[in-house]
Amino acid sequence: MVSVSQPMVNPESLDRWFPIERQRSYITALQERGGLTRLRAEYFVKLWAYLLLKSQQERGESLDQPLTRLYPMTEMIPCTHREAAELFYGQQEKGSDRAAGMMLDRLIGLGLLEKRFDGQTLCLRIRDLPELIFAEQSESLESVQLYPDAFNPRTDVIPVANLFIKNYTEILRDVSAAAAARKTAKCLRNWSQNYSACMRVLRRSDNLNPVGISIFYPVSSESEDSFFLPPSRNFFLTADTDVDPFKMAAPGDLDCTSVFIRAWIIDTPYMQGQHIYSFLKDAQQTLAQMQNDFPNLCDLYSLVVSPSCEELRQALGFQKTHQESQRSYYRAYLALDHFLALDIKQALSTLKPKTARAE
Repeated sequence: MVSVSQPMVNPESLDRWFPIERQRSYITALQERGGLTRLRAEYFVKLWAYLLLKSQQERGESLDQPLTRLYPMTEMIPCTHREAAELFYGQQEKGSDRAAGMMLDRLIGLGLLEKRFDGQTLCLRIRDLPELIFAEQSESLESVQLYPDAFNPRTDVIPVANLFIKNYTEILRDVSAAAAARKTAKCLRNWSQNYSACMRVLRRSDNLNPVGISIFYPVSSESEDSFFLPPSRNFFLTADTDVDPFKMAAPGDLDCTSVFIRAWIIDTPYMQGQHIYSFLKDAQQTLAQMQNDFPNLCDLYSLVVSPSCEELRQALGFQKTHQESQRSYYRAYLALDHFLALDIKQALSTLKPKTARAE
């Protein structure tokens, strides 16, 4: 009797076991996540598929056909820096083991990957990421109805905090994502108590979960100097500091002229033309109503962290102001009157849906 050896998966054969077309759908769905450029998303998808295939082999399962989808992992799988380098860089000369190790550490820092090293063997596991909804699920989301609504501090704080931190993973400074989420939850409750009118959500009609958040934060005149400092000097929710550089103005403050767009986020799977239009129209209505409480409002400021926001910034007419040195972060400005007069439908007519973020 002749035994038939099972095919072995290796970095060079990954495209055979997880086709390029399937990789691309995941890369597209993932790359809007905070901190995930297209290249990082590509490396992450390759690594995920490779670890799943290796785990199948370790369990003795036969590799009869290619993977059709990526799914959560339960165990740690051995993977050397050499394997990762071959997986990420192929035959490129610049793809060293050290570079692959640094990329693995970056993916760990972004909350996507876990590692364990016992002094001899490096083992990796893709973290459970229930908030990531991938391409094969997008069709089922097309029928989901969303509507703008008031922020509810009793039901919305935790999902909004998680959504917020997911979009700002790239700028976490000296704090964990969990610590930043707890801090954000506390601030959301405080801001809602002080001036709830500035906080809006985009809500699913079926389960009432918020999948978008906008925070139009009225800034006290004593904090306006912060708009003219490098962006990283003003990080608060994602930084290890207890002092918010932006103090909220109280309704009726005639000296309040500025609004800080502290957040304008729609979760990636829902970042579609109609939802973007609906949430921007709601932003116009919210800011117009805020003028009743702050009659001298005239300036809109935003902090742009991700390059994926660039197209939307240009479509809406925001101007770059202070660029962070050696980083892609920058401040953006638009006169409030111009935003209120904007024809949103016309502005978005050539826009490709992408996630827009501002801290």
